[in-house]
Amino acid sequence: MAWQRLRIRVRAEIADAIGDALLEAGALSVDASDAAFGTPDEHPIFGEPGAEPGTAWPDTEIAALLPENADGNALLIAAAGSLGMAVPPAVFEDVPEHDWVRLTQSQFAPIAISPRLWIVPTWHEPPAGDRSIVIRLDPGLAFGTGSHPTTRLCLRWLDEHLSPGESVLDYGCGSGILAIAARKLGAGAVRGIDVDPNAVAASRDNAALNEVDIEFADADEPRRGGHDVVVANILTNPLRVLAPLLSGAVRRGGRLVLSGILETQRDSVIDAYRAWIDFGAPVTEEGWVCLWGTKR
Repeated sequence: MAWQRLRIRVRAEIADAIGDALLEAGALSVDASDAAFGTPDEHPIFGEPGAEPGTAWPDTEIAALLPENADGNALLIAAAGSLGMAVPPAVFEDVPEHDWVRLTQSQFAPIAISPRLWIVPTWHEPPAGDRSIVIRLDPGLAFGTGSHPTTRLCLRWLDEHLSPGESVLDYGCGSGILAIAARKLGAGAVRGIDVDPNAVAASRDNAALNEVDIEFADADEPRRGGHDVVVANILTNPLRVLAPLLSGAVRRGGRLVLSGILETQRDSVIDAYRAWIDFGAPVTEEGWVCLWGTKR
């Protein structure tokens, strides 16, 4: 089966309304994006590093997916008429049938975290080499495939600094990738917790896929202190709020690893933990920071 795609450009203030109207008129799906993407006039709105966050794209492109035999012009006229607006110029294009599973899989290749640590989807062969440590992980509902800088920063820290037998807590475990990496790198007891039950379920499935023994639990379950290493790759605001809790989960002399932090937010996170943690030199990648330090 093939489809049609209808593309129009509209002002930011009517983008949501025309998108809803197109769906009401029979569009299968609607997507909004920056009409100036890839040009000097691009307007980032999602807090990219170095950019001031905005609220909407001044010039928004709406792309609507239509059934193959739909009358796209009639559908657009109906949608515009329902809003009392003039019919905007439109571009129509055919969308050919694809093997969407294969196309999606092609976007996820093995990721080399370090010379020995790899993240490999199940449809790829692992790299050759007796010293390779391979984490099998497919894209899913939970955050953490190794493709984001914050995940890579935490994985490299574990690869470089984790000592055999150390206990590890992965707070906000997502896909379980950091907990699984810690276990494969020689950690002793490893525990992962998350507020999202889907993440806990995904982490358990991924641990089973990688044949590692890890305890995953909901964040509401009783928390334990005294871990040698606590790693939390979440977001800056939760990290600041959770400073007493995460610091308390680390034993004295143990280490805390934090990521999900933009470079511009680094100092505010350090200040939130200053009462408990002595931080080492931060590590950065693509505008993101990994902070780590030792508990006094």
